[in-house]
This record gives sequence, structure tokens and C-alpha cells, in this order.
Amino acid sequence: MKKGNKNFIPMVAAAALILGSSAAMAGNMGYAADSVKDVVMSGAGECWRSVDGPMMPPVEKCGDAMPKAEEQKMTDGDDDNDGVPNSRDACPNTRAGATVDSDGCEIVENLTINLVVDEFDFDSAKLKPEMKQALRDLAEKIKASPGHEKLTIIGYTDSTGPAEYNQKLSKRRAEAAAEYLRSLGIDDITTEGRGESDPIADNSTREGRAKNRRIEVRTH
Repeated sequence: MKKGNKNFIPMVAAAALILGSSAAMAGNMGYAADSVKDVVMSGAGECWRSVDGPMMPPVEKCGDAMPKAEEQKMTDGDDDNDGVPNSRDACPNTRAGATVDSDGCEIVENLTINLVVDEFDFDSAKLKPEMKQALRDLAEKIKASPGHEKLTIIGYTDSTGPAEYNQKLSKRRAEAAAEYLRSLGIDDITTEGRGESDPIADNSTREGRAKNRRIEVRTH
């Protein structure tokens, strides 16, 4: 900002805007806010601070001036130590060490399920009974948790056949699991196919190839 009496005009304009819109403090940020809690900006897009009443000169970039998560945590408090400040914590008494969503509610731990008890048949994306049971167990855990889980389902193949075909087959396997979970009421799902990449066993053996024909379900 340039120094001198040119600052007076934007300061008056911003002060009038705040008074006319029932100004309120934006949380503990120290920024002047209007009646819908939006931070008031100058015509140049600069945030106006309000500390103990008087208006302060705007800062160059609102984003740079906004408190970082750790700073907000220090001023706002985080009684259950889940990383979500009290003012945003919808589940304020989360157990110690739990994985939480953005609202501070516990979700199923980050989880990878290797469905290798009864692997996919060669060139097949059909779920077998043991696979469906593992997915049902996961669905029940998700429904019982207070938070909101997002799922990523990743499909894999063994190394037999063209890589391009295997890529498509792995995607079909992931989609088969996603469709089954959706039938159980779990709908926030994305799918991914990784073909023959990232094997967990030796593709030179029959047993190893069977283990590599798998899906992984990750919660986050």
C-alpha cells in the first residue's frame, strides 16, 4: 500500500460497509466481517483487519494473512487433540489417536484390504463369496462410524496378457467392488485400475499370479 492521505478514502469506504452490514468478527481471525461472516475486502481484494474495534490498514493478500491451521488451533483450542479446532469440531470428544474427517468425527482407519483369500479367476471381474463378505464387513464398519468415509477402490491383474488389456480388466474389477458396495448403501467411491503394476507376489508362479489378481479398498 502507498503511504499518505490516499489511504483515507478506502478506509472510510470499508468502515461504512462494515457498519452498514452489521459487522462481526470472522471467528478469531481478527478480520472485519459482514453479516454473513464473509471477510470484508477493499476494492483491490485486500482484507481489512479489525482489532479491538478500530480498523487497521488492509494487508496485501488475504490468504497470506489468514491464520494457519496450527495458529487457529492455538487460539481456538483443540480439546480432544484430533487436529480440528473446537469451533469446527462436530465430534468434540473423539478418542485419542482416532482418524477423523474434516469435521473432527472418527472414520474407519485408513485401510487396505487385499482380497486374496479367494482371488479373481483368470480374466474375470466377478466377485467371489469371500470377496463379498469382506466388502460387507467393511460396509458395516463404515455405517457404524460417526464420520464420513471416502473410498478408493483399486483393481489389479497378474502379468499375463497385454498390459493395455490388463489395465481395463483391473478397472472392471474395481468397478465390480464399487457396485457391490453401493448396493449396500456406501456411495462415496472412486475407482482406479492399475493393471499389472504393483504386484504383491511373484508373477512367475501360479500362486503368485493368483494373489496379484486382487482389489484394494482404501478409506480416507
